[in-house]
Amino acid sequence: MPDAPPVASDGRGGRPRIGLILTGGGARAAYQAGVLSGVLELLNPDRRRDFRNPFDIVCGTSAGAINAAALACRAHQPHRAVDHLCNLWQALHTADIYYSDAARLMRTGLQWLGMLGLGWIRPQLSRYAPHSLLDNEPLASLLGRTLNFSRLQTNLDRGHLSALAITATAYTTGEHLTFYQARQCIQPWSRTLRRAVACAIGVDHLMASSAIPFVFPARAILTGGSTLWCGDGSMRQLAPISPAIHLGAERVFVVGTNYRDETSPGIRDLDPPYPNLAQVAGHTLSNIFLDGVSMDMERMERINELLARIPANRLKSDSLRPIHTLMIAPSQSLDELALEHLDELPGAVRTLFRVLGVSPRRIEPGGGALASYLLFESGYTSSLIALGRADSLKQAEKVIAFFKEWSA
Repeated sequence: MPDAPPVASDGRGGRPRIGLILTGGGARAAYQAGVLSGVLELLNPDRRRDFRNPFDIVCGTSAGAINAAALACRAHQPHRAVDHLCNLWQALHTADIYYSDAARLMRTGLQWLGMLGLGWIRPQLSRYAPHSLLDNEPLASLLGRTLNFSRLQTNLDRGHLSALAITATAYTTGEHLTFYQARQCIQPWSRTLRRAVACAIGVDHLMASSAIPFVFPARAILTGGSTLWCGDGSMRQLAPISPAIHLGAERVFVVGTNYRDETSPGIRDLDPPYPNLAQVAGHTLSNIFLDGVSMDMERMERINELLARIPANRLKSDSLRPIHTLMIAPSQSLDELALEHLDELPGAVRTLFRVLGVSPRRIEPGGGALASYLLFESGYTSSLIALGRADSLKQAEKVIAFFKEWSA
């Protein structure tokens, strides 16, 4: 929602400030790296060394938060930043994100079974219950090795970037939080169930933002002198575009991870079987990651139409302002794409998925969705990058037009 006045000038020479919104989606976020690769090729095909970062404000949620931080930490070299991001996704293996060996998965499974079977007899056993289905501590190590947060502050100080924002959900209070680090002093904002927190962003914020509920454990974040247990930023995300607007964006470029026809009913079975766990889990994750940004953009378009009817002299004194947006999302189903790469998973994880009901030979609604979020293997992520790049190049005219005033 365009509900905040622009921040003071930051030396961009009067050009419109552009915000980048990277949504959540687990492994699907590799698609975003491909889109950004295509965009930079369109804006700077010769890869000029003096080419500057086109995104003044970068906002990320869940896995999109990791992409956002990676871009911000290398904002002084935009082409290298995107190349590094693509290379990172293409080299990924499931073990780089969460422990996928049979011993750990079996131990967690037995702990859950023990709690379900004996927890009602001995409630004190709850203290030994696992916090999540999977342990993503390898991801924290990967982020610590690959991201230079001191460089992030340097990029802010030198004007390569105006702000970075990472969203998360506080289980403790039920609030949707936006953690932001900005070049200028920007007063934190607060709305119903939404709150902004100025801070130095680090690995813990990214781990919290990407902590898919039940799948990955929550992260403790010290906020305002108190500790909040935080999970995935896609939950309760009522206004995904809002942080970019509050931080001063005048145009917003959005990269989604949901195919527009992912939830189409298709052919209806008159006597469908009871949904398996993979279907239920897949639809639950799809509901969490379903791009609320699309609805936010629809609201913004209606507000823009309303603002267009207001005389210019009145609009200047109003806190509302029109926001130009462009969104790129997958042109094909990522559920089906994930099922094509299911056999690339480690044996233990593949067995777990099959127990839950995911199978490449029997494509059922929801099963592919579960795999599409948790399949962190290079074959799948490389396909996502290629798709993202192709989708952005297909919209070359729209992309170039969107950035025209910026590059003038």
